[in-house]
Amino acid sequence: MSAPAPSPLAIVEVDPAHTPERQGEVLTDAALAFVAELHRRFTPRRDELLARRAERRAEIARTSTLDFLPQTAQIRADDSWQVAEAPAALNDRRVEITGPTDRKMTINALNSGAKVWLADFEDASAPTWENVVGGQLNLIDAYERRIDFTDARTGKSYALKPAEELATVVMRPRGWHLEERHLQFEGRPVPGALVDFGLYFFHNARRLLDLGKGPYFYLPKTESHLEARLWNEIFVFAQDYVGIPQGTVRATVLIETITAAYEMEEILYELRDHASGLNAGRWDYLFSIVKNFRDGGAKFVLPDRNAVTMTAPFMRAYTELLVRTCHKRGAHAIGGMAAFIPNRRDPEANEKALAKVKNDKDREAGDGFDGSWVAHPDLVPVARACFDAVLGEKPHQKDRLREDVSVAAADLIAIDSLDARPTYQGLIDAVQVGTRYIEAWLRGLGAVAIFGLMEDAATAEISRSQIWQWVDAGVVFQDGEHAGTTVTADLVRTIAADELAAIRAEVGEEAFTSGKWQQAHDLLLKVSLDADYADFLTLPAYELLG
Repeated sequence: MSAPAPSPLAIVEVDPAHTPERQGEVLTDAALAFVAELHRRFTPRRDELLARRAERRAEIARTSTLDFLPQTAQIRADDSWQVAEAPAALNDRRVEITGPTDRKMTINALNSGAKVWLADFEDASAPTWENVVGGQLNLIDAYERRIDFTDARTGKSYALKPAEELATVVMRPRGWHLEERHLQFEGRPVPGALVDFGLYFFHNARRLLDLGKGPYFYLPKTESHLEARLWNEIFVFAQDYVGIPQGTVRATVLIETITAAYEMEEILYELRDHASGLNAGRWDYLFSIVKNFRDGGAKFVLPDRNAVTMTAPFMRAYTELLVRTCHKRGAHAIGGMAAFIPNRRDPEANEKALAKVKNDKDREAGDGFDGSWVAHPDLVPVARACFDAVLGEKPHQKDRLREDVSVAAADLIAIDSLDARPTYQGLIDAVQVGTRYIEAWLRGLGAVAIFGLMEDAATAEISRSQIWQWVDAGVVFQDGEHAGTTVTADLVRTIAADELAAIRAEVGEEAFTSGKWQQAHDLLLKVSLDADYADFLTLPAYELLG
């Protein structure tokens, strides 16, 4: 067999000092040729679908409503179809841990005792070139069992447990909206989703089959069944390209946009030969509601983000519909994130937080979910116990069809059914968390511990979206000493300036100056106060990323 022709992709180095030393092991001619072919075949359709998102957003702005699609009613009414049977490695998903693909996290996540690790190239990973390439290398090294290392700072050694004890990897590429400027075709960046998927699939599909697993994916930010159809076409092409059986790929779709919530069955249908489940998130879902219904008036104004729990009526409608939809079609229903970071130095706070985690996971297991997410290895046993209590020895509870659930289209957007209002402290929290997360992201960190919680880009999105919405709606606080205060751009600027000064005092002048604090402050204000609402915070942030 002759060697593959050099790839037409250009590798663009912004800063050679940040080039991963083993980059050539990932960016081989053969791997780049595959990514180039993905780009040629599928980027034009991706571009059309992004344009369709904008058209749909404009329609929601005009009508302030959404409904299940009349043109796909026959798919929903047809009880005969099911998704493909889950492979053995994905049949029991009762606890899944999430996190970026840095070397330490890779080992800790695989060793965590969770059934699945969501290896994240998306919201928990800032897309520096080092992270993009380094994450691919770490996964290859993990599959080859050559990832053991010693932390130079602490002297602690990390090594993988025996293969049968490791979590199954489900890799999450970037969303469709993001580009990868370091790989270009005829002067145009390749979509980040195709870079992440393409490099991982090309290097690992056969390797994973040899390990008794397969190339499994989480698909983020999906907004319609047509976007799921595009992924399915990519999977079909990719499996033929490397010569593995059709149906080897499995995909779990995150229902984290309000539009996708109205197309859950259609999304599973489009991916049915490759589908393994749906996941119910929170922050991105709320962010999507604000984004799509920001012109809808007072009834769509969300209260403080922490007041919108999964028991809010409109959130409960979404999660119950998700479980019913998945089980009707033979797919796994995966619950949301427990983001709490245990702190062994504060037993009392730990106990309260762990009780909340337990209650949340008990509710999910009781509602029929087949598994759920945690952000920290110490939460794996807590979540596992909740699902063990319901599942016992069964790998899942797809036999619970939840035919008692009936959700009308209006139930999913009944935001005003929640008895809570925006508060002054909620505004402060949004500014604080948004500033701190963006600063870390600009330094290349995507998963960040802030005030005892593991936060990712979705946190910053809901924070800045709520600020934008409250200013735009002219929210008037009704709580305590700030009752009667109107949320204005000037008020937000004052709070942001106070927070920046507090951070400077907290971290010290040297750390403040060497960090990205001023940039983070400025960017948060831009995406929170600009009249033109930015579709994604990460788009302008990427322009500032080193």
